Amino acid sequence: MKETFIIAEIAQAHDGSLGLAHSYIDAVAKTGCNAIKFQTHIAEAESSLEEPFRVNFSFEDKTRYDYWKRMEFTLEQWKEIKAHCDKVGLEFISSPFSNTAVDLLEEVGVNRYKIGSGEVNNFVLLEKIIQTGKPIIISSGMSSFEELDKTVAFLKNRNANYSILQCTTAYPTKPSQFGFNVLKELKERYNVVVGFSDHSSSIEASIAAVALGADILEFHVVFNKEMFGPDAKASLNFKETKKLVKAVRNIKKALNNPIDKNDNSNFKELKQIFEKSLAINKDLTEGHVIKFSDLEAKKPKGFGILASDYQRIIGKELNKDLNKWDFLTFKDLKE
Repeated sequence: MKETFIIAEIAQAHDGSLGLAHSYIDAVAKTGCNAIKFQTHIAEAESSLEEPFRVNFSFEDKTRYDYWKRMEFTLEQWKEIKAHCDKVGLEFISSPFSNTAVDLLEEVGVNRYKIGSGEVNNFVLLEKIIQTGKPIIISSGMSSFEELDKTVAFLKNRNANYSILQCTTAYPTKPSQFGFNVLKELKERYNVVVGFSDHSSSIEASIAAVALGADILEFHVVFNKEMFGPDAKASLNFKETKKLVKAVRNIKKALNNPIDKNDNSNFKELKQIFEKSLAINKDLTEGHVIKFSDLEAKKPKGFGILASDYQRIIGKELNKDLNKWDFLTFKDLKE
């Protein structure tokens, strides 16, 4: 993959506000990200009153079911969100959490699907998405390799187009939890495009992941990390997002342009300036036998014996007097 595919996740940072959702679209469009990702929740289809809060953050929702209900947008509102994304050059992505949500997103018109870490073993949802024929990005946050093997087999048996993200389900993720080693393990085990889904609230994890082979990046974004919601403290702000995107683009460009260390022809002129010639560090008379302690190396190259050849002239006699700091050439030495 020539360019890292960068996804800025809004998730529920809009807190159910359509206006705030549109504000996020405009903000993400200014960062250089490729895509913006929402989550499509339909409370009746995915949840129940028995579902507990992951983080007890809400002051207005008595249950998590109530929270998901408040996060819902109508089909027309999702279409407006998608149209706004198209207008500003962002790919619209939204993770579905029910088959009903997949039906809705098909009407909205998504190009690909992102599967959250909690849905990797939801083969009912995977089957529904596979039937759309669209590419699938899977987060591996809560899955063991044993579980991922089953999911990958399910996808392969149905000829699905899929990629996998290394992800640690911790908010925010600590450096000891990044799991960079898994990137290589995923690529070797499944022979697929791999990426990194980050919840560290910092830019270094994603930068390192790209250097280690991640072709897809996903991270939460928020206007301010003190905002209301379950993901705010594990998100990047937009100043950080711009820095991250710039760094990732530069790193990917570097990775796509390997240096040939067998060819240094581009440095011919610089080598002439920076490399050095042998000189003497004291006045010496004819017949003096050259010792290492007599030698210095001075710029530029080409005015005396190469500094790298100094061993060839140790023990040689001078055939004339030389002054301190004179360059030393083979013509100054007896045969």
